[in-house]
Amino acid sequence: MGGKEPKPSKYRNTRVTVGGETFDSQREMERYHHLRILQRAGRISELERQVVFELAPAVVVQGRKRPPLRYVADFVYREAGAAGLTVEDVKGAITPEYRIKRHLMAVKGIQIKEVR
Repeated sequence: MGGKEPKPSKYRNTRVTVGGETFDSQREMERYHHLRILQRAGRISELERQVVFELAPAVVVQGRKRPPLRYVADFVYREAGAAGLTVEDVKGAITPEYRIKRHLMAVKGIQIKEVR
């Protein structure tokens, strides 16, 4: 009565909560469980979720402070034998905002592995 229906997701994904952990989509949850299997098998290590990368610091524009520009990676991990970390994003739709953030990550020397 009088309650509002939850607003549907812009990209038609449904948030999923399993074992107290919330994921943006079923696909992201499934990928996380696959990565956990790879971690237990020793093929990857240092698995983290929702890692924040600062792309540009906070600035003042026309007298107003603007927050830093950030990219939040779905997963970051180290593949066995690899020197650097792998930054991974489970993608459905490639948005204009994501394209800019992917570009800025590349400027920092970080490639994003996109998983569909």
